[in-house]
Amino acid sequence: MNKTQLTAAVAAKANISKSEAAKYVNAVLGTIADNVCDGDEEVSIPDFGRFYEKHVSERQGVNPANGDKITIEAHDKVVFKPSDNLSIFSRKHA
Repeated sequence: MNKTQLTAAVAAKANISKSEAAKYVNAVLGTIADNVCDGDEEVSIPDFGRFYEKHVSERQGVNPANGDKITIEAHDKVVFKPSDNLSIFSRKHA
């Protein structure tokens, strides 16, 4: 499912227009991204999962084009860890 399909599904479930649903989807995704990327520890949604930033250490890699060894710099990445109760969340909000 892509963002357009998600927006259409939200519009159908909430019985609202697609443009209104797009505003809500963008607001939710933007808020999650802002909070995780701007230094908050995590965004946790009960029975759904949590989004958080994880530090990845520097490591050695291989350039696939020529086989040379390269150093991949340390960086932070956003991770989603689903809740063990994700199926319960789906049924609660049907």
